[in-house]
Amino acid sequence: MILYDDAVLVLKGVEGQDELRQAYLDHLEAHPDGMWKACTAGHVTASALVIDPGHGRVLLTLHRKLRMWLQMGGHCETGDASLEDAALREATEESGIAGLTLLPGGPVRLDRHPIPPPCHWHFDVQYAVVAEPGAVQAISDESLDLRWFPYDEVAGVADDSVVRLLDATRARL
Repeated sequence: MILYDDAVLVLKGVEGQDELRQAYLDHLEAHPDGMWKACTAGHVTASALVIDPGHGRVLLTLHRKLRMWLQMGGHCETGDASLEDAALREATEESGIAGLTLLPGGPVRLDRHPIPPPCHWHFDVQYAVVAEPGAVQAISDESLDLRWFPYDEVAGVADDSVVRLLDATRARL
């Protein structure tokens, strides 16, 4: 499986977050289906923070089910050749913005969080994508709203995982 092999290679290359990175690798070792939503022990997800560095802002989605402002992202699909592909696909689908480009350097960070049954964990591999100047967003079925937030307003609307992702993204810019 290309996606599984890609995930293992990508995770081995993630710098920092050593304990969490190892938990991802252990999960995939124990669960050959750990890339897929059907794995009830938890599964790998791919997300991407949409950024507009020229205007110092990020695009967040008001998630339909969770009712929280989050980065774009979701489950890997069989057509995804890599985690980067999955993150870029999710960001494009959920933002409605064509022409997004991945921030170089691979994943920005990792975030593992509990989710309601029947699954138990999302092992999220987090990327950042850059929107072209003047990009126009379009709300998808998975979202209640999409909104650009200046960097300094994100902590007031989003949870700590999004703030950590933004901080790591800005450090990479």
